[in-house]
Amino acid sequence: MKSLFAGLAAGVLLLGQGLAGSAVAHESLKLEAPKPDLASAPPMGWNSWNKYKCDISEELIRKQADAMASSGLKDAGYQYIVIDDCWQSHRDEKGNIQADPVRFPSGIKSLVDYVHSKGLKFGLYSDAGVLTCAGRPGSAGYEFQDARQYAEWGVDYLKYDWCYTGTRNAEAAYTIMAKALRASGRDIVLSICEWGDNNPSAWAHKAGHMWRTTGDIFDAWEGQQGHSIGMTNILDKQVELWRYSGPNRWNDPDMLEVGNGGMTVTEYESHFSLWAILAAPLIAGNDMANMDADTLRILTNKDVIAVDQDVLGVQGRRIHKDGDLEIWARPLKGGDYAVVLFNRSAEAKDMRVTWEQLNLPAGLKAEVKDLWSKKVTRNVAGSYGGTVASHGVIMVRLTPKKL
Repeated sequence: MKSLFAGLAAGVLLLGQGLAGSAVAHESLKLEAPKPDLASAPPMGWNSWNKYKCDISEELIRKQADAMASSGLKDAGYQYIVIDDCWQSHRDEKGNIQADPVRFPSGIKSLVDYVHSKGLKFGLYSDAGVLTCAGRPGSAGYEFQDARQYAEWGVDYLKYDWCYTGTRNAEAAYTIMAKALRASGRDIVLSICEWGDNNPSAWAHKAGHMWRTTGDIFDAWEGQQGHSIGMTNILDKQVELWRYSGPNRWNDPDMLEVGNGGMTVTEYESHFSLWAILAAPLIAGNDMANMDADTLRILTNKDVIAVDQDVLGVQGRRIHKDGDLEIWARPLKGGDYAVVLFNRSAEAKDMRVTWEQLNLPAGLKAEVKDLWSKKVTRNVAGSYGGTVASHGVIMVRLTPKKL
């Protein structure tokens, strides 16, 4: 998330720059403790920001946890309930971060315990700057104190943003928070959110479990809205990043917008399919307590989720592009392949993937399952395809026939 309060007083910004800049010289880039293996598959969960921004409360979060546990999302693999920006209000006289007493009167520990009681995990948000993107207290200079506090509360996941960081070095800043989390006494997933601006592919895997590759998503097929960009704009920025991703180190193209109303059902199916082929974290951003049938159907498609969560952890690649027609594919455990035929055009188009494009023998026979229609076609040789709707996909799992 990028700044919502660009007009904050220059004095506050200069203070942040001074604090952060002076800290760089003291931040060692060496991480003595190994990164805990907390994300062998891309994390799945929910985050408050896309739908609610700062309009959050403990009552809302409890309702979302209830919905995840009862709707089928938990059974489909979703587990993290993550509160984004605006939960903080101030620090006490000892420097301890405090929750907004109006919106979170019972405190964070009570909320964490409630989420855990549902068999779910709890995530929280902070920022490497002196302020968060929404102008709340950031963690610059308080990393170890904040990490200890999160551990005492029982936090399982930290989204760590990059607003108001001044001249701070990104690798150094995220390294010190990684050190703080590892010294906290609790295993906590670190989700790095510096928007891909500081070449995170080269260093973020040492500190975090996932890292944002772009600016924020907004709920649209394409376009730009302030610092945020549409779904296909984000997809285009993932094309060359496949080599950096893998188990416990995931590229993060940002959260899902499925169900928030800015795209069609077909476009949301494409959004979900493409994030799955990318082995992206699946972090829902809708109102789980008031989902329509299509939203629930998309978010709980277990065949598509199985592709995302495949244990090989190989991020999909774009293997063919012809104007608005694209083919994305990835290998899966056991010799299977996942393929997405993606039609970005304004009209339905016939599309096919050939075995040659997948580096398979042309005569090989395979079972092909359409992951949305659930249709299974056996003894397919040479190629597979069909008519792909405008802005739609055909997503299949191809299982080569054993000889």
